[in-house]
Amino acid sequence: MSALASAPIVVVMGVSGCGKSTIGAALADRLRVPFQDADDLHPVSNVDKMAQGVPLTDADRAPWLCAIGGAMAQSMTSGLVVACSALRLAYRDTLRRHSPDVYFLHLSATRNVLAARMVVRSAHFMPLSLLESQLATLEPLTTKENGLAVDAELSVDRILGIAEPAIRAFAPHEG
Repeated sequence: MSALASAPIVVVMGVSGCGKSTIGAALADRLRVPFQDADDLHPVSNVDKMAQGVPLTDADRAPWLCAIGGAMAQSMTSGLVVACSALRLAYRDTLRRHSPDVYFLHLSATRNVLAARMVVRSAHFMPLSLLESQLATLEPLTTKENGLAVDAELSVDRILGIAEPAIRAFAPHEG
């Protein structure tokens, strides 16, 4: 059994409304590792900007991604599941610099499903008006990245049933 199989570092990724927090918390419980919602690591200035409907720039995201990466690096022995948009390959590369053996679980859904989910949730800073910019920014996982894309419209149990065995079977490459 690899170290990752006993203490995985997993980023549940995707655009707003795909279910990152719900799936991330449930997955962390299944894997018996802590859960971190990356939204909680945003500086106040980022939250204010998004709440006003202004998309973040890469400069806005840089300290946030470093904070997430730091949390991942500190959790190498205990494991961690993080709910983080990780929309671009460059953002995932930043996270990989902190935790090279991270596994990405990409929750994908149609624009209509995402919009329907976003309009019914309360107490979240991300307005529906930013969905289009998130979809335009999204770069799906590449074949060179460790991870899996799953249909976010499946039930939580079905998503976990697909993701958990894939994560447990993941063996990081040596060297």
